[in-house]
Amino acid sequence: MGIWRSVSVLFLGFLLLNLSVARFVVEKNSFRVISPDSIKGTHDSAIGNFGIPQYGGSMAGTVVYPKENRKGCQGFDESGISFKSKPGALPSFVLVDRGDCFFALKVWNAQNAGASAVLVADNIEEALITMDTPEEDRQSAKYIENITIPSALIEKSFGEKLKKALSSDEMVNVNLDWREAVPHPDDRVEYELWTNSNDECGFKCDMLMEFVKDFKGAAQILEKGGYTQFTPHYITWYCPQAFTISKQCKSQCINHGRYCAPDPEQDFSRGYEGKDVVLENLRQLCVFRVANETKKPWVWWDYVTDFQIRCPMKEKKYNKDCAENVIKSLGLDLKSIEKCMGDSNADSDNPVLKEEQDAQVGKGTRGDVTILPTLVVNNRQYRGKLEKGAVLKAICAGFEETTEPAVCLSGEVETNECLNNNGGCWQDKAANITACKDTFRGRVCECPLVDGVQFKGDGYSNCQASGPGRCKVNNGGCWHETRDGHSYSACLDVASVFGDSQCKCPLGFKGDGFKSCEDTDECKEKKACQCSECSCKNTWGSYNCSCSGDLLYIRDHDTCISKRGTEVKSAWAAVWVILLGLAMAAGGAYMVYKYRLRSYMDSEIRAIMAQYMPLDSQGEVANHVSDDRA
Repeated sequence: MGIWRSVSVLFLGFLLLNLSVARFVVEKNSFRVISPDSIKGTHDSAIGNFGIPQYGGSMAGTVVYPKENRKGCQGFDESGISFKSKPGALPSFVLVDRGDCFFALKVWNAQNAGASAVLVADNIEEALITMDTPEEDRQSAKYIENITIPSALIEKSFGEKLKKALSSDEMVNVNLDWREAVPHPDDRVEYELWTNSNDECGFKCDMLMEFVKDFKGAAQILEKGGYTQFTPHYITWYCPQAFTISKQCKSQCINHGRYCAPDPEQDFSRGYEGKDVVLENLRQLCVFRVANETKKPWVWWDYVTDFQIRCPMKEKKYNKDCAENVIKSLGLDLKSIEKCMGDSNADSDNPVLKEEQDAQVGKGTRGDVTILPTLVVNNRQYRGKLEKGAVLKAICAGFEETTEPAVCLSGEVETNECLNNNGGCWQDKAANITACKDTFRGRVCECPLVDGVQFKGDGYSNCQASGPGRCKVNNGGCWHETRDGHSYSACLDVASVFGDSQCKCPLGFKGDGFKSCEDTDECKEKKACQCSECSCKNTWGSYNCSCSGDLLYIRDHDTCISKRGTEVKSAWAAVWVILLGLAMAAGGAYMVYKYRLRSYMDSEIRAIMAQYMPLDSQGEVANHVSDDRA
């Protein structure tokens, strides 16, 4: 018996009573038949609670119904059956019948045979149910964690229509759509995880602990950035009033039977008791509340992961002392947490746990929480493998397209469609540049931005580098070649009259500028060396002209002149330059001399004249002759 099944008649009776009034909501995705016309349309399908649904995206394929092993309970390789798609063909969606074995085993066998998705046709007419994993089955646990393809349950009547079309040799093309599986009412995604602190409940507990450790980093990035609002929850049961004094209730419950959890070892005579789990669940709830009050709700992830590592049941460390050491190491207020937990022996309600029991009841579009662990995203229960990439994809699907945070575009949630034929997008293999981009919603074909250079085009058949710097990236997609140390390029790093960059063969070449530029033979086409004394020799990308005899070729004038005449002319030119320079120097010296001499002579003459006659600018000179008058 699994730990989540009843461990006593007392809990069996309670669970039957509780489930009889529970409102279980099946999470669905849209299943659309593209062809044939006879069954064309949209149908509901229930998402399997294992594998990896493509939340936020869609998947197209063709339905295949095997001739043997139609329930999928045996390996298809035993019958030599393969569902692997040929290159260029649509993926195979394998249709199998319900019955004889676990849902998960059917999907596992089909996946091993190359199926991309599995459709399970119900064998009775009933409302759709969720295909869950086997309860505490160690053998099945080995393959469940390795299921990576999506699966869905379809109604019996619809399954019969698919089989009829396939029996008539008609190709059934379908599309599984998860884009509306998670609503996105605003720019923030709200999600909650119904979990448990017990680490000795087998495969599901191991899977849950592994997920919490793996998802911690992404969860904290989303929470710190304000993109999400996370809330942890813990399932608790109550003990019926008639049995509150029984040994089972006292060992598994606190607050006089109001809040209970199954015995971890399913043995009341040894090990930990159910009430130990309830107390730790309560402590973890209070850790979240106290951390949330300090505006650091993400610390809950640190506490839970540290507690799993430092306080495991196997090492007998699952206790209050170990928990308090973890709390202190994280800098949380221990007294506030103890106050939040209250008195576990009081014969009264615990406000925190009472709120958890009320939250288990479904509200709005969310059904009752009956499966542990359960993830709820934007009030919709998540279905599929509890794995980091799959869960992150579901959370990211809760954002409106183009509003998702950067973590949603990371490699963790890529669909990897670009690995197959480059996703049908444009690609430059030589430069290792592609327009294919994987996202959690599927691949998109968008011309890339490379080293600051934007490529423009439709992204499917054409992308051309544009703008400044385009020639630095694969030569702008233009022709280029190097020979004998000389390089030529047809790339122009400027805009044309139409506003776009262009490829044009350089001077000395002709061609389209993209794929080829051929050397022009200027000599043969008589574009150079046309003078009578000239001889022409073509070279790659240019030409050489030479003159006969003692002549020199002048390229600018396409003519030949005598080297001797050139030398004489050059000598006379040098003489004239020298003479002109001397003349200018002499003239300058004369001007200076003339100016300085005239200034000097003027000053000397004025001095001499001042001695013999007064000048107009001078006053009368005093007479120093002595007066002899008496």
